[in-house]
Formats: sequence, C-alpha cells, structure tokens
Amino acid sequence: MRLGAVPLDRGVLKAIFLVCLADGIVGLSYGSLAAADGFPLWVPIALSTLVLAGASEFLFIGIVAGGGSPLTAAAAGLLVNARHLPFGIAVKDLVGQGGRSLLGCHIMNDESVVFGISQPKLAQRRAAYWICGLGIFAIWPLTVIAGAVIGRFIPDVSAIGLDAVFPAILIALIFPALRQRRTRIPATLGALLSVLATPFVPAGMPVLFSLLGLLSWRERKDAK
Repeated sequence: MRLGAVPLDRGVLKAIFLVCLADGIVGLSYGSLAAADGFPLWVPIALSTLVLAGASEFLFIGIVAGGGSPLTAAAAGLLVNARHLPFGIAVKDLVGQGGRSLLGCHIMNDESVVFGISQPKLAQRRAAYWICGLGIFAIWPLTVIAGAVIGRFIPDVSAIGLDAVFPAILIALIFPALRQRRTRIPATLGALLSVLATPFVPAGMPVLFSLLGLLSWRERKDAK
C-alpha cells in the first residue's frame, strides 16, 4: 500500500496532525501521572507501546495506584476496550492482510477509525486510517516518556492546563461540521445519550451509546 500515491484532502491531513498533537499532549499527562504515582519508567513505556489505548492505560494506572491488583486492572482495561469489537468490523477492509493486518489492528483507535470510515473512497479510507494510526503509534510512546520525565518536576501537569488542550482541539475540529443541521442533530443526540449512560456503564463505554445518534442520521438520509 503506497500512501503517497493516495491524495488526501489537505484539510484531512491537517485534522490528523492536530489530533495526533492532541493525543501527544494527553500522553504527557499520562506519563506525568504514572511517574507521580511511583511507577517505574518501563511500565508506562510498555503500556503505551504494547497496549496503545489511552483510556485503558489511565484506568490501569489508577486501579493499581489505588491498591488494586494488576489482573483486575487488566480486566477493566479489556472491558473499556470492548468498543474495539465494532470498530474492527467497521475497518475490516482497512487494516490490510497477512502480517500487515497485525499492525493494522494494533493501531486501531477511536481517531484512526473515525478518519478511516469518513473518507469517500476506499483508497482514501485506507490512507487516512494508516496515517492517523501510525502517527498516534509514533507520538504516544514518545510523549509518555517525556511526560514521565516532566512528572519528576511537575507531578500534576493539569496545573498548567495541558489537560484542556485535547478537548479544545477536538471541539475546533468538529465545530465546522456542526453548522450543518444534518450533522448537528445526530451529534447532539449521540452526546446526550453518552452523557446519560455515563453513570451506569464503565469508563470508555459511553462512546458506544453515542453511536446510536447515527440512527437519526440514517433515518433523515432515507427520508430524502
């Protein structure tokens, strides 16, 4: 697969870059938190490289730091990552074949899936999926290491506002699309369902309920 032979819109490439940057900032926060909780450096490095799933990594660190067993923390992480089951079905044509599919599945995350399935042509979907996935795969471990080093001097990076950058970038990316009523209604419905489900389901699962908002989009599309 030659990504360079598949032209992507410059806006898509810019959005992928900003999302990777935002994930990197979250990586700084995660590395700092792991260092502040007393974990040796190899733990966040191993998790960020082998697991590559921010929500479950934060959960693992939090449970173990709170006195829970690593097995319990790992089980909780698997539950959070259950959303990857429908993700895998959605991107089955994008992850590649043979040995390459192992890497393609490993770089599967919320961001790469969204960019992958949102492109109009199959070649563009594959390119967007792989560019975003590999970008996060590269920047996440590096920023986790940097965050662990920073954490020795600033245990709580939220004190300098880094934790606010990620949602700010995401809002900036989706805001133009929300100007369209056809997009705004499913997005609002999905966000509402996700918020309502939050008190009743484990962390990381409410995003699955937000996907129900797409049903309203399909109904509106069919109605035309």
